[in-house]
This record gives sequence, C-alpha cells and structure tokens, in this order.
Amino acid sequence: MTSTLHSIAELPRLLIEPLVRAALIEDLGRAGDITSDALIPAQQQTRMALNARQHGIVSGLAAAKIAFELIDPAIRIVVHKHDGARLAPGDVIAHVEGPARGILTAERVALNFLGHLSGVASATATLVAAVAFSKAKIVCTRKTTPGLRSLEKLAVRHGGGENHRFGLDDAMLIKDNHIALAGSVSEALRRAKKAAGHLVKIEIEVDTLTQLEEVLAEGVDAVLLDNMASDVLAEAVAMVAGRAITEASGRVTPETATMIAESGVDLISVGWLTHSASVLDIGLDFCA
Repeated sequence: MTSTLHSIAELPRLLIEPLVRAALIEDLGRAGDITSDALIPAQQQTRMALNARQHGIVSGLAAAKIAFELIDPAIRIVVHKHDGARLAPGDVIAHVEGPARGILTAERVALNFLGHLSGVASATATLVAAVAFSKAKIVCTRKTTPGLRSLEKLAVRHGGGENHRFGLDDAMLIKDNHIALAGSVSEALRRAKKAAGHLVKIEIEVDTLTQLEEVLAEGVDAVLLDNMASDVLAEAVAMVAGRAITEASGRVTPETATMIAESGVDLISVGWLTHSASVLDIGLDFCA
C-alpha cells in the first residue's frame, strides 16, 4: 500500500513539464508579461537568488527550473539546496542567472510550485518527527490539488513520509459508502476479492470494533481505522495482531499524531498534507 523506496526516485521531466507549461500559459494570458517587456531591455542580464525565509524542507525544484527554462532556455539555474534538504531562514536554495526579462516572467509560477511543494514537504517532516519514536509511517492520501498529485506525493517523500495509493486503479480501498451500497462489510469484501487481480491489494475502512471483527473473519490486506478514540484504536490494533496492515486516519496533527502512533498502528494517513499545507515562504531576490 505504501512506497518502500530507500532513496527518492524523482519524477521524469515528461510528467512535470505539462503541469508547468499549463501554469505558465495561465499566467501569460493573451499578451505575455507586458510589465517586464515594457521595463526590461531584451538584452539585459541579471543574477538572482531563491532564498528561504522560513525553516523547512525544500521540494519542487524541478518544476521551478522548468518554469525558467520554458520561458527562456538561456536562463541558468545553479542549485545549492536539493529537494529534501533542510532549510533555515537566509539559506540560498539556488541562483538564477541570465536574461532578466525571462527570469521575471517565470518568477511567480516557479515560486508557486516551489513554495507549495516545500510547504507539503515541511509539514510532512513535522509529522514524521512527531512519530519518530514509533514504527508508524506518515502517508498521504488522494486528497490532492487537481493536476498536482504526482508532485505533491513526491513532496511528501521529500519530507520523509510515504505514499498511499496514487489513484483509483492501483489498489482497492473499500469505504463506508461502498459498504452501505454492498449491504455489509462481509459482502463488500467478498465482491472485492472476487474482482481483484493477484497483484491488487485490498483495504477496508471500519469505524467500530464490531466491523473490525467482521473484517478479520473474512481476511484483508489492510484495515483503515477511521476516527477512533485512542483507547479504541489501541484495542483495534491488538485485535488485528499483525494479520493485516493497520492504518489510522482522522484529525491528525503534530500533537495527536504522537498519541495515534502510541497505539502501535503501522500507518497514519493525513489528507491535509497535500490539500492544505501552508506555503513555505521562499523569495526570488536580486543579487546586487
């Protein structure tokens, strides 16, 4: 259900470039950067720095680099802090050198990707640190910004977390509405097992220990223990007793993550990491 990579595999440019291109087209509109075109001579060169203004983890450099390169291939990016590196205020992440007009045109799109994805990585790192005493892994969900799932899930890995399924097609996750429409936990599991291929994992969400008993009687690869109180969660993990991967979700914060991890769960899934993490403050500053 999760990534087991020991080193982080970066995304190929082929997957990132269309996302960056779409963002640039949105920003350029119908006439391009009329401000920079009016103020900056085409031949003017400059050197600027991507500077961290907060503590955090950097992510999104590939997208930022592509933004500059698509606007003007003559722009050069010299990276000093690679994705996954820790940042402190004042750290220079990279220098951007070349045609000034192109650098200013690409600036906002590059910073949008870099700030958002670094925010995801930084929030993940905070949760990972909160559960470092335990075996629990922090994982993201499908609650992602439309179009940015691959980049956001990569940012989670840069922050030390792991990935849950990428889409509806790489694993089965039976949720409460599936159970309601199937008629019962047992019937939902029987239908899933009948349809699943030999490489497809099955996970099911439960809200109560009674549902969990029914799941364990049928057997499953993983069980999602949703919004359970800490004492109930610990009892649920004890009931599973290693017969399935245990995942906890619901109202996870750096403070509650510690209590959730104490239950002995294998995974803690967090939706807000990808849809609501605060942007990390990163700026592009002129080098005098």
